[in-house]
Amino acid sequence: MTESEALSNAIGFKKGLARSIYIRGITEAIQSDFKQALQFYDEALGLYENIGFKKGIANCYNAKGITYRNKGEPRNAIANFKKAISIEEVIESDNLSASLLNLGTAYEELGDFDEAISYLKEALSMAEANQNEQRVSYSLNNLGNVYMQLGNYPLAQEHFQKSLYTNERLGDSISMASNLGNIGSIYNIQNDLDKAMQSFVRSLGIYERINSQQGISNTLNGIGTIYEEMGDYSSALTNYIEALQISKQIESNSEIPYILNNIGSTYLKLKDYKLANQYYSESEIISLENESKETLSGAYIGLSRTLSNQKEYGPALSHALKAQEISKSSGFLNYQKEASEILAKIYEALGNYKKALENHRQFKLLNDSLFNQENVKKIAQLEYEYKYKQALDSANIRELKLTKTVLDTSQDLAKTRQYYLWAIIGILLISLMLGAIIFIEKLKNEKTKTKNIIVEQKLLRSQMTPHFIFNSLSILQGMILNKEEIKSVNYLSKFSKLLRIILENSRDKLVLLSKEILAVENYLSLHNLEDNQFNFSIIVEQPIDPKSILIPPMLIQPFVENAIEHAFVGQVEENKIEISLKYEGEQLICTIADNGIGIDSQQEICSNSKKSLATTITSERLTILSKDFKMKGDMMIEDRSKYHEKGTMVTLIIPYKTTQKA
Repeated sequence: MTESEALSNAIGFKKGLARSIYIRGITEAIQSDFKQALQFYDEALGLYENIGFKKGIANCYNAKGITYRNKGEPRNAIANFKKAISIEEVIESDNLSASLLNLGTAYEELGDFDEAISYLKEALSMAEANQNEQRVSYSLNNLGNVYMQLGNYPLAQEHFQKSLYTNERLGDSISMASNLGNIGSIYNIQNDLDKAMQSFVRSLGIYERINSQQGISNTLNGIGTIYEEMGDYSSALTNYIEALQISKQIESNSEIPYILNNIGSTYLKLKDYKLANQYYSESEIISLENESKETLSGAYIGLSRTLSNQKEYGPALSHALKAQEISKSSGFLNYQKEASEILAKIYEALGNYKKALENHRQFKLLNDSLFNQENVKKIAQLEYEYKYKQALDSANIRELKLTKTVLDTSQDLAKTRQYYLWAIIGILLISLMLGAIIFIEKLKNEKTKTKNIIVEQKLLRSQMTPHFIFNSLSILQGMILNKEEIKSVNYLSKFSKLLRIILENSRDKLVLLSKEILAVENYLSLHNLEDNQFNFSIIVEQPIDPKSILIPPMLIQPFVENAIEHAFVGQVEENKIEISLKYEGEQLICTIADNGIGIDSQQEICSNSKKSLATTITSERLTILSKDFKMKGDMMIEDRSKYHEKGTMVTLIIPYKTTQKA
């Protein structure tokens, strides 16, 4: 054997050995044993450097960067990714797009979203040019993560759905699990808890099959947020604590602050301020070490809420201002919203009403931008388009299989009698027609669901009239100009409380009857606060329990508003509005009666278009709700003169559910 042959064999042996050790490092990383993985990567790196194999060296730096990122050390991750990129650019490696992708995710961890988006888009462009679908999918998923943190939920959902669609075609289970977890987070933010739970459970099942401890921890944390949103704090803490134990065991410092913030949030809701403060403080320490601006903002907001609830307004203000500063500089819209909300409450408690009002306005502006109707419509449309694309692909696959069956069958039956062939073709044609009919029906159902969502959003948001808001603000302005400070603060408090209740109720498909009664009561009180223009009463007859009945929101308020605006025109005697709720059989009946001029007289005064607006809206809603609830919903408006009384009476048959059935 010549010297060159011996050298070649030695190099080949070292290269194969280095590759084997490198693969062992990947296996340990998947199992979340980061310390052991880094040892294997360093050993493989030494062997590759010894023989000068640059592609292997770059792969090791890349793998080390991923491991440091998962450990919560983004600076070390960035340093290793940049070393990999510098080598890959020289050797023109086809792995360059993967390194750019990884570098972008590391900047995402630091909250440097401009750098993150720049590198991720470069990685996506390169992967598309190379027709590398797997890296296209990874890039889309990570861009979705960035957009989600920036509060652009429709754009985030679009990227997650595209990534999931690609991974399903490729059969990439690990990437599918990541997509499903992210989609679950979007649904959770949009308060669609059922869909969020479905996505997280699917994600958890995949991670458990491949024994990815970090994936299991992340998903348990997501499931905990759903239970917390549902008010099941015991189940939330069970999932959070299990996730925290796993993350600490594998030393996944990047995920630990998220879990700590969630645990702190749960204890805050349980009013255990000592434990809440403990977990938020631990998150603050680790977030500062990791340079994670997102979790640091969350920790400061949590600490501010905890201290504020204990009336320690000085430290609470300091933490809230820190959260506001970080979230503004990094572009975290959701944390900006939360910071503005808590600052408004703190300044109000401190008597600084000017700053309280400024922050309340900022909170309202940010809340509207994050949860506006357009976002809901976009996400519903994206979901529909994704399902349509899936169904279309599935139909094409079935059609190809059926076509192949027809051809094969035709060849096999060429030697048999002709009527067998026609019979089989007939059966196949019927199958195709049935498949097409089923497919079309599914598309119609999806379109109907999307339409119902949009119609319901429009109907709910049409209830709070600009006229009422303008009048209320005008009254408030008059009080302020007249220097009626106590009265104006009282009026503003009631007005903001009413707006909050109506906005909260309008975001839910069902609300407790007690919350709807509270909204109507506040609405009537606010109208009556200035000049006591009428008396009102709300009577709930036995055996109705308002805290156990769920009804569609904003059905009663439009008719109360009509009574206030039109019933007492020109009337000087004592004005009354009486609202009652009772059972008749299994029907929930609500009546709104006034002692005004009566509906017949109102029709002579008001224009047809104006008087019928509330009636038309409620009639359309009740038509939709009757189908959804499979329960009668109806309304009737009568002039009380037929009963030898004065005024108008509106009778509503309201579809409802009990909390046990819901």
